[in-house]
Amino acid sequence: MTLDYITYLISVGLQSVQEYLALHVLMCLVPAFFLAGAIASLFSKESVLKFFGADAPKYVSYTVAAVSGCLLAVCSCTVLPLFAGIYKRGAGIGPATTFLFSAPAINILAIVYTAKILGYDLGAARAFAAVLLSVLVGVIMSLAYERKATERKSIKTFGEEEHKHSVGLFVLLIVVLIAPEIMSSLEWKYTTQLLAWAPMIGLTAFLSFKWFSKEELNSWMGETWFLVKQITPLLLLGVFFAGIAIVVLPKEYVAALVGGNSLTSNFISSIAGALMYFSTLTEVPIIKALTLLGMGEGPSLAMLLAGPALSLPSMIVINRVLGVKKGMTYILLVVLIATVSGYVFGAMFM
Repeated sequence: MTLDYITYLISVGLQSVQEYLALHVLMCLVPAFFLAGAIASLFSKESVLKFFGADAPKYVSYTVAAVSGCLLAVCSCTVLPLFAGIYKRGAGIGPATTFLFSAPAINILAIVYTAKILGYDLGAARAFAAVLLSVLVGVIMSLAYERKATERKSIKTFGEEEHKHSVGLFVLLIVVLIAPEIMSSLEWKYTTQLLAWAPMIGLTAFLSFKWFSKEELNSWMGETWFLVKQITPLLLLGVFFAGIAIVVLPKEYVAALVGGNSLTSNFISSIAGALMYFSTLTEVPIIKALTLLGMGEGPSLAMLLAGPALSLPSMIVINRVLGVKKGMTYILLVVLIATVSGYVFGAMFM
């Protein structure tokens, strides 16, 4: 490997980081971090455990975890601070990983866009499989680790009862998070998006100062900054290497390996999707291009499931949040389940 080629790969990785920062930080990751910080600091532990805790009714916790992603336009990386906040707050590992798998795959925009570009069969299969399989992943993780889980360090809360304005703040932060994606889908210009987005930020900031005490706001900002420090460096490092991987592994070569519908082609598709970074909705045009080069229906679904659920950056952070053993178990489960799902779906269209 020549010095010029190494320099080229480094420049590709840096360009990937630059593009990521330009596209995702302001309107995607920053709101996600603030939302996660609010969940970790302003929501009482009891309110989180009510829906996601190990002692909550399973049908409630897994249902909420599996379908709550419908309202969030998040990718495999943007969901990480939300997942970290929920898990840190005391959620059971089963519902938490169910949410981690499902949320990037089933937001309404992604499902509609998939159906429009790749066909209604793949769109419906993606939605159905993501919800069903996320519960399966969560149940397996719970059976494997829930009883062995140690008590996680609790952070300060402000009373046993939920703050009366917590839900209002949560709704505002959700609107701030999903509004840019909706405006992008409507093909608004970037400056127009900023002009429409800025009042939402202003209203959220104004009401936050009005509703919460200085102590509560300091706790919120402290938790947000903790998540930023924990996740962002690893995230950018992963984006750097993911950008290099896309150049080293040409799409044409990948497409040649994922034609037809064998277990091998579905497995390769799952691995490729897991290693690549797909920001919200970008997996659809990439997979569309690969299908034109010969990718089969089964491998397409396998990549649609594994791609949004995992990426090289997210793998690094997941192992950091869960620990290597639990993190690698989750990663292997996603790859294997995506492989089998793709194979079954592909067999239905052969």
